[in-house]
Amino acid sequence: MSKSYLIAASEVEHEIIVNRSRFICFLAPCTSTDQAKTIVKALQQQHPNASHHCYAYLSAAADDSRHYGFSDDGEPSGTAGKPMLASLQGGGIGEVCAVVVRYFGGTKLGTGGLQRAYGASVREALAFLSSETKIPMVHRGLACQYNQVDSVLHLLGQAGGEVIEQDYGEHIAMTLSLPSANLEQFSAALKTASAGQLALVKL
Repeated sequence: MSKSYLIAASEVEHEIIVNRSRFICFLAPCTSTDQAKTIVKALQQQHPNASHHCYAYLSAAADDSRHYGFSDDGEPSGTAGKPMLASLQGGGIGEVCAVVVRYFGGTKLGTGGLQRAYGASVREALAFLSSETKIPMVHRGLACQYNQVDSVLHLLGQAGGEVIEQDYGEHIAMTLSLPSANLEQFSAALKTASAGQLALVKL
């Protein structure tokens, strides 16, 4: 994934009541399955008497079809985790975990009612979630002469990159960080400016 995308930048707690059942949605930034499980575990401890702790998470961009997970936590199959995930994906914000804690109110909602309640719980909570833009970065190595440094730094600045490490010896060895979307363009500009002498190295 080389293009920039929106990610969660805050935590949210939002409650809705459907036929006396309480659906409390918690949203939090999340970048891995392990982190999602940690968030769920913490809420299970905070709400030990709840009927269910259902969850869905996106550990990458919202439109990434590989990095996600969900659980119905005892609700009928397909009535909680999937509609929660659909709401997250529809929200367009990635790297987020949603946990809906349900306190049963005594009235059964049926499969359609549960799907609508869990989906709406997440959808409404998303309206309060702050987001920020994430720009995927890549790291590359580069060795250059002292008289080439100014040119390299100028091109790097144009590409939105930065030097994260440098070692001064006979040559200057640098570790560069730059947006993956600009990698090819920067590499080509580097080659042109140095008449083919400079090339990036994968680390």
